[in-house]
Amino acid sequence: MDWTHYRFRSLWPLPAECAAVYRALERVEDYPLWWPQVRAVTRLNDTTGIITIRSVLPYDMTFTAREIRRDPAAGVLEIAMNGDIEGWARWTVTADGSGTLARYDQVVDVGKPLLRRLAVPGRPFFRANHRLMMWSGRRGLCRHLQAV
Repeated sequence: MDWTHYRFRSLWPLPAECAAVYRALERVEDYPLWWPQVRAVTRLNDTTGIITIRSVLPYDMTFTAREIRRDPAAGVLEIAMNGDIEGWARWTVTADGSGTLARYDQVVDVGKPLLRRLAVPGRPFFRANHRLMMWSGRRGLCRHLQAV
C-alpha cells in the first residue's frame, strides 16, 4: 500500500438549485469567502491558479490547479493538481429532490516532504483533517448560497 496515496469522496446535499451551486463552485477565486480552509486563491490565467489550503492540523498545502473539464450541461468541474499534492479533483453537481447534490471526488498523492515522512502514523489524522475541511466547506457554501 502506498501510504501517501489518497482517494476521497464527499457528498454535499445543498438546499439550492443546481445552476446556483455550479456557479458558486466554478468561481474558485471566491472559495476563501465561504470556505475557511481555502486560505488563498491566485489566478494565473483563465484556467490555472495557485491554491493554498489549511485545515485543523498545522500545515499549509499549496498546489497549482489547472482546469481540465468545465461542463455546465453535465454539471462537472474537474482540475489537475500539482505541488504539495498531485492528482485530480472533480465536482459533479446533480439535482436532488428540491435541492442539489454536489459530489466531490479527489485522487491525490502527497508530495509535501513532512507529510510523506509522517504518512503511516499520520494517515488517520490526515483523513480526519480532510473530513473536517469538507464538512466546513459544505456549511460555508450553504450560508453563501443563502446570501446570494
